[in-house]
Amino acid sequence: MILWKFNRLIRSFFIVFGLIAFVMIMGIVKTIGAGLSNQAAERVQRSCKVVDKRTRVSGGSGDFSASTYYYITFEFDGGERKELEVKDRDFGMIVIGDRGELHYKGTRFLEFVRVMEA
Repeated sequence: MILWKFNRLIRSFFIVFGLIAFVMIMGIVKTIGAGLSNQAAERVQRSCKVVDKRTRVSGGSGDFSASTYYYITFEFDGGERKELEVKDRDFGMIVIGDRGELHYKGTRFLEFVRVMEA
């Protein structure tokens, strides 16, 4: 009886461990795939307007540090929109309503060059 419970406990442990390992491996594969896709994409330069900004905070409970991710939504001529993750310094320098040239490669933000209107 005790041996049967122990075997069941061991089997459950390996199932949970296997599921966690599978999720981690899928996350790594997805990240590598996105990086390779961005690397293969061509550099694009388009006129646009900044229409929205947002942040996402992850972690931060207990003794864990928080991470903040920054996103900007650009609207192109014709109404198409694209949201890209940007670095904190770019997030602080770009304002909703700015017009300019967006440079990106796949889903990777490269640069936003503001156009001053006279």
